[in-house]
Amino acid sequence: MTETSHVQAQCISVLGSTGSVGTSTLDVISRYPQLSVYALSAGSNAELLFEQCLRFKPRVAVILEEQHADLLRKQLKQAGSDTAVRCGSQALCDIASSPDVDTVMAAIVGAAGLPPALAAVSSGKKVLLANKEALVTAGALFMKAADDSGAVVLPIDSEHNAIFQCLPLSAQQRRGRLAEQGVRRVVLTASGGPFLKTPLSELEWVTPAQACKHPNWSMGRKISVDSATMMNKGLEFIEACVLFDLSPSQVDVLIHPQSIVHSMVEYRDGSVLAQLGSPDMRVPIAHALAWPERMDSGASFLDLVKSPDLQFMAPDLERFPALALGIEAASQGGYSPCILNAANEIAVAAFLDGQIRFTEITGVISGTLAQITCRQPLSIAMIQAVDGQARVIASELVAARSRLKTA
Repeated sequence: MTETSHVQAQCISVLGSTGSVGTSTLDVISRYPQLSVYALSAGSNAELLFEQCLRFKPRVAVILEEQHADLLRKQLKQAGSDTAVRCGSQALCDIASSPDVDTVMAAIVGAAGLPPALAAVSSGKKVLLANKEALVTAGALFMKAADDSGAVVLPIDSEHNAIFQCLPLSAQQRRGRLAEQGVRRVVLTASGGPFLKTPLSELEWVTPAQACKHPNWSMGRKISVDSATMMNKGLEFIEACVLFDLSPSQVDVLIHPQSIVHSMVEYRDGSVLAQLGSPDMRVPIAHALAWPERMDSGASFLDLVKSPDLQFMAPDLERFPALALGIEAASQGGYSPCILNAANEIAVAAFLDGQIRFTEITGVISGTLAQITCRQPLSIAMIQAVDGQARVIASELVAARSRLKTA
């Protein structure tokens, strides 16, 4: 029987409810009657969103395109549901900032998740942040908005959630100044994805199906490819610097194929605190929903006797050049992370569509970074402009490679 007494009542908007993080969030919510759903949102999966609306009875459902919204309205009306259906990006911002909402799960993949996540922190919500691009593209502005509004930002990425759990409570409650808390560095762990031991000569011929077959995690196609290239770890490197107010020299990456140790914090006295757990996103989701208390997540408990031996190794940057690009972007700062992220989204989509080879993804990204120099002060308007420019250049580089393939 689930223990509910220590779980605070919350009214929640789940942005990206039909994705893997969104469905895991709803699974955790379903275990606690004091957790209610204010709104759900989806990109285009109207069928699953319809089913979620019937089960969780949100006041509002948001879907991006009007054609899907019309279908969803008809289905909900026929089913006798009172859920209002809205569409578009502004509707996402509205359900993220509504005064009726206590907590926002920000789980929209890609740069499209930045505006509603920013709306949530600007309105002082408890934000469960699964959208790493919000911190990658606009980290300084995002965290300043949270500081100004008093929003609580809790990381959902398993690595950053692990680091958060290994920090002193005072550091969890007050961002930054980790060195004053005795923290020497943080260590992000990475599984190495499906191609950790694949001969380098074979990577050129990797298919999208192979790249999306992660050995430990069940994820969407885009993030699965990011894991295969280790760009996900490059983005997480940037995210860790922003979220915990660290310099790149204070962040390290280790390959850990078993995905049991999710990350570590090393202290100046030589102590290393690690967070271990089953590779199940319900664990960090439940941690963030209940923080600073604990709640049942529904995930299986870790059995160290039956678990495989734990291995750790330094990442091979020749095998994973995308990680090197992420680390370099973190060091450069400014608009470099935004350019990196935008070019990666274009390149990964092109790979999944069969336009470029797996090994060409990083070439598109590095080529885009080389063509854009922006030294203006950070602003949301400039971030959006640079993001758009990077996508155009990356698309041109993809097109050039596609022509070479067919020539």
